[in-house]
Amino acid sequence: MKTETRKEEIINTAAKLFKEKGYSAVTMRDLATAMGMKAASLYNHINSKQDILKAIIISIAEEFTNGMTTIINSEVSNIDKLKKIVALHVNITSRNTNGMASLNNDWMHLEDQLEYYLQLRDEYETNFLNVIKKGISSSEIRQSNPEIIMFSMLTTLRSLYLWIPKKEDLNANDLAKSLSEVLIDGINI
Repeated sequence: MKTETRKEEIINTAAKLFKEKGYSAVTMRDLATAMGMKAASLYNHINSKQDILKAIIISIAEEFTNGMTTIINSEVSNIDKLKKIVALHVNITSRNTNGMASLNNDWMHLEDQLEYYLQLRDEYETNFLNVIKKGISSSEIRQSNPEIIMFSMLTTLRSLYLWIPKKEDLNANDLAKSLSEVLIDGINI
């Protein structure tokens, strides 16, 4: 197993603090205290709290975008693509609940990377919506408003970071399968 670098440790600790207190409420002094070091020493590893937020959010957003690209290019049914999207959310969230909290709650603080983040999010949601629309067109998914289907699914998937930490014996594959049954079997024909 790869050992965590000091910078990665700082980013992961910051993500935990951001989840607990919110990005705006966390100071570099808070982060230094949590790391057991002096605030000035943090700057040997990172430039600013903003850089930490960018590292957290942009890396996750790019992971979602890359995962979605792989899914939409796969030669499977639209229902199977939706199941893969559910699994993508479960996989990313189960590995990084703290980072997902920042992605969901602190993205608006992204300053110079905000436009890039919004572009990634829009691309992701457009692809998600297109999978649903194609599923409706091919009669895999019942006739319904595709935006409401996507909103319903994303609302659940985006809140997994709140629920997953409460489940000690979580198996990501089992959770993805169960969520797919609940979220997708209700819309397919």
